[in-house]
Amino acid sequence: MSISVKLIKATNKIFKKQLHPFNMQNDGVMTYARWQFEKGHETVKHFMSKYTESEMFEGKDVLDMGCGAAGKSLYYVKCGARHVTGAEIVAHYEDEANDLASQLGYSDRFTFVCASAYELPFEDDSFDTIIMNDFMEHVDRPEAALREALRLIRPDGRIYINFPPYYHPFGFHMSDAVNMPWVHAFFSEKALIEAYKELVADLPDRDTRLAFRFTEGEDGVTRYTYINKMTLKRFKKMLRDMGIKPAWYSEVPLRSILKPLAKIPGFREFFVKMAVCSISGERKK
Repeated sequence: MSISVKLIKATNKIFKKQLHPFNMQNDGVMTYARWQFEKGHETVKHFMSKYTESEMFEGKDVLDMGCGAAGKSLYYVKCGARHVTGAEIVAHYEDEANDLASQLGYSDRFTFVCASAYELPFEDDSFDTIIMNDFMEHVDRPEAALREALRLIRPDGRIYINFPPYYHPFGFHMSDAVNMPWVHAFFSEKALIEAYKELVADLPDRDTRLAFRFTEGEDGVTRYTYINKMTLKRFKKMLRDMGIKPAWYSEVPLRSILKPLAKIPGFREFFVKMAVCSISGERKK
């Protein structure tokens, strides 16, 4: 075991353990789908300074791209959506999503679709609202996913995007096992992968977690493919390169007291909690 891995494991005794749905599910507290549903407002709260939940969902046909176990999709049903489609590439979430939809009495207003975000099985202009919540940082081809959203949004609809930038304190998305904030700014990816494997070794869902996050290449090297390391700079460049001017864009600081740091080049990436924007379907007219 390398010194870096020993240090990462040692920091878990110093920093507070983060609440994480995978661990809550293991502990029998609640399922991942139920956790998503209970946290539903968290998925849209950063839009509330510009839009209301009614504007986003009431009477709308909604697509939730990268819905996971679809608890957040079902929250959008609760907000008054006419119908919500949750699209997710991970097939094993389907039963959990449909079980919760049945428990909530929402089965007639919800559909789970297991499909790639790059080629969804819908006709052009199928949705009034498309949500890309905590999604943009995970797909390996974010431009292709956004093009697909643009194909599917109706001219009078809106695409809503929010994501934590890569240098967010837990932007490396290992907080189910690694407690240290900004750990990816101090240690190599190789060390983090090795430490993560050590920290989840005794968990009952170890194999699922590892398969979820890592891919072994033909060269035998294990790579962290769960995220694409999306930064604020990269996201804004992507929009410019695609000729997209957001209808609204905002960067939410980690804390209000840290707002000045979240505006300084060089510090911004580390102190912005969430990038938030909407794209109007009107650009298709």
